[in-house]
Amino acid sequence: MKAVIQRVRQASVSIDDIVVGEIKQGLMVLLGITHEDTQEDVAYLVRKLTQLRIFEDEEGKMNRSISAIDGAILSISQFTLYADTKKGNRPSFIKAAPPAIAVPMYEAFNQGLRATGITVATGRFGADMQVSLINDGPVTIIIDTKDR
Repeated sequence: MKAVIQRVRQASVSIDDIVVGEIKQGLMVLLGITHEDTQEDVAYLVRKLTQLRIFEDEEGKMNRSISAIDGAILSISQFTLYADTKKGNRPSFIKAAPPAIAVPMYEAFNQGLRATGITVATGRFGADMQVSLINDGPVTIIIDTKDR
């Protein structure tokens, strides 16, 4: 799994000009899923995200987790994170998991986050989505579960 994590002041996702998910302060997570991902990858990423200390404390240091600030997560499926651009000018997405694999993994990821008590808003898997956010910092971090 690959996740692009952005610390946000607010974020929302719309489909056909209708907001389907929105959060205030927290994290926006773009999540890519590949064929080899397992429930172990889901558990690792949930644990890493919920414990990642990237929010400022009283002294302005990145020392607080999403739980510590009572933040929320906007989770967006993003198969294009597995784009292969090595050959030609048109990306190949062959490394991205097909919906039969990716949908259950995406849902397990979101359920894992919710099980920790964090509020999770989502887009809709496979939909044409418009995402808006105010990046706080900016802080953007990339996590690949294969790099642990």
